[in-house]
Amino acid sequence: MSDDRDERDDRAGRQDADGGGGRAAHRGADDVGLLDPVRVGSTAEATTGDTAFLQAMLDAEAALTRAQATLGLAPDAAARAVTEAASADRFDARELALRGRAGGNPVIPLVAALTAAVPAADAPYVHRGATSQDILDTASMLVADRTMRPITADLERTAGTLARLAARHRATPMPGRTLTQHAVPTTFGLKAAGWRGLVLDARDRLTAVRRSLPAQLGGAAGTLAAFHAYAEAEGAALPDVAVRLLGAYAREVALAEPVLPWHALRTPVADLAGALAFAVGALGKLAADVLVLSRTEIGEVSEGAGGGSSAMPHKANPVRATLLAAAARRAPALAAVLHGAVAAEDERPAGAWHAEWETLRDLLRLAGGAARDAAELVAGLRVHPDRMRVNLDLTGGLVVSERLTAVLAARLGRARARRLLTEAADTIRRGGGTLAEALSAEPALAGLDLASLTDPGHYTGAAAALTDRALTRA
Repeated sequence: MSDDRDERDDRAGRQDADGGGGRAAHRGADDVGLLDPVRVGSTAEATTGDTAFLQAMLDAEAALTRAQATLGLAPDAAARAVTEAASADRFDARELALRGRAGGNPVIPLVAALTAAVPAADAPYVHRGATSQDILDTASMLVADRTMRPITADLERTAGTLARLAARHRATPMPGRTLTQHAVPTTFGLKAAGWRGLVLDARDRLTAVRRSLPAQLGGAAGTLAAFHAYAEAEGAALPDVAVRLLGAYAREVALAEPVLPWHALRTPVADLAGALAFAVGALGKLAADVLVLSRTEIGEVSEGAGGGSSAMPHKANPVRATLLAAAARRAPALAAVLHGAVAAEDERPAGAWHAEWETLRDLLRLAGGAARDAAELVAGLRVHPDRMRVNLDLTGGLVVSERLTAVLAARLGRARARRLLTEAADTIRRGGGTLAEALSAEPALAGLDLASLTDPGHYTGAAAALTDRALTRA
């Protein structure tokens, strides 16, 4: 046994060495989404990739030089040169990543590479006065902004489809379930309207956060001092030049102008984390319901394009709902890391800021993939009213015992009505039958239309009206 294991280990080592198991360290480090079907192939995957982050950092650098040029703090020629050079395809992201280990972030080698890429006369105006965090924070906000556009678009699509489902099934009765058991009847329209409400809540929160995403510019310790120093050294000092530069920079990157540099004031990231995690959780609620309702023994809904099984040809798995459920379990932990980074020491923290980068990217990818999957899920969702009716009848009318309690209490008194219904329920559980049949022998109930009173389809309360009310929300 030991010899066999040693041989396997040797063979695996040879595969790694000759490329059979990993080719090379670089290729082995490629993240192609093999283990992340939630985000793979989504727009969010592209907008949060290394190339996208690299381009966002370059956009931030170019915008800084242009902003300084608008205030006379840099030549227009330098602004043009830096902007022209700031193209991600001119730089090797992998090389920058490896070189970035030395200083703990990729901006340091990027600044050196960008400086080398512009004419010597323009080189002094690359990154002038800024710190690495200015560029990476601004880039993160740019990436978030660019990623949230398709997320909100997918949420809009999902909400639109759910609105149509809710309207179509506003009066379609189904079992309402509490603590896993049949409670009272509801309608599928009301359930779909509830899903839509959560999706719209997510959309509104993401939209509000996106509008407030700020640029970052503070210099070494958040005082903007270097910008003053450069202006004074060149005789170009203006009143409040650094504060004016903050506004010009925000306009160049098309982000909100912050009141203060936020190097250690992480409200923007925490707000973003909260909105993204809520969006994923809201879609997770939809998925949780679909997973329950699509069980073989329930069968009230099904995914239009269920996934197959490697072992069981008969299966049509609810894959989209499964991926949404997986995302909903991962998102809170990612948001917790980002909220934990709010407790950041000093004017620029060690470790707290660094913990945000990959965490924020993962959360953006989860939200993007989940929004895509939710739109696909509801677009193909099949609703089975016949199965809903079959399931409503499983308890022989006991699902409307709440209604009978009210009706019988008016005739018999509350205590006697409850006792009668309890005895009827025991009779049904022991020998079957229906609630109407169990109550029919009671003389005091003569003249009551027990068949209608115990019909689950006749006891959905204000579900249809509530659905209509929910659908007035734009």
